[in-house]
Amino acid sequence: MVPYPPGGSSDIIARAISQPLSEALKQPVIVENKAGANGNTGTDAVAKSTDGHTLLLCDVGALAITGSVYEKLPFDPSKDLRGVTMLAYSPHLLVVHPSVPANNLKELVALSKAQKLNFAVTAIGSAPHLAGVAVEKATGAQWEYIPYKGGSQAVGDTVGGQTQVLMNGMLATLPFVQSGKLKVLGVSKATRMPLLANVPTIAEQGVKGFESGTWQGLLVPAGTPPEVLKRLSAEVTRIIRSPEVRERLVSQGAEVHTMPPAEFSSFFESERKKWATVVSQGGVKLP
Repeated sequence: MVPYPPGGSSDIIARAISQPLSEALKQPVIVENKAGANGNTGTDAVAKSTDGHTLLLCDVGALAITGSVYEKLPFDPSKDLRGVTMLAYSPHLLVVHPSVPANNLKELVALSKAQKLNFAVTAIGSAPHLAGVAVEKATGAQWEYIPYKGGSQAVGDTVGGQTQVLMNGMLATLPFVQSGKLKVLGVSKATRMPLLANVPTIAEQGVKGFESGTWQGLLVPAGTPPEVLKRLSAEVTRIIRSPEVRERLVSQGAEVHTMPPAEFSSFFESERKKWATVVSQGGVKLP
């Protein structure tokens, strides 16, 4: 289950591993997109699943944020889900429509004060949204956030010019930069990315220490037997690290990054605490 529309980072990774996982488990592995409520609809379906055959592949950053953004959730991510393994990390790209007359962050900030700019976000309270809020607070930029149901839709409208600014995972955004349909102004990583060696990081452009990105991970309902969790973790880790899958993802800007279940759980809790601070500072809250 991918709780976002097709075409986003989670969907790309799910489809990259589904066939090899099907071969390893000797049973069909089907990718189902169940979008809605900023990813909470599909996540809730998995959290409440009892069939023993439903997995969740999603943006772990967004999952760690939901508890702070929403006043009430139909599930508790820390109690109702168990991590199988982390899969990949994709830094955010700060991009604009090619018609936007800005070639770096400083120029974009100045432009945002002179004219209205719409900032596309994959969902209110998502990691890219909060990354945009953090940049806005740090630089004094002024833009209006336009929420979407997933990264592919946010990218599509920015490519089409309905929105002017976007922060999104590199995995799903880089192809549009390479084709010239989007213009990249910065990378939200501590160091420059080899695929975009000439593009400065956002930290280099004045937002000291800034780093954000999209973490994809695989999770299962909390009641999943330990032996099943162990088998899934081993198989998926092997698959995502295989040369063919790794090279496919790296060529699009994602770094394969795996963790065993216990380490994944610790990471998830640390992410929840980190994003709770960002949510509080940004004043982002949904009913």
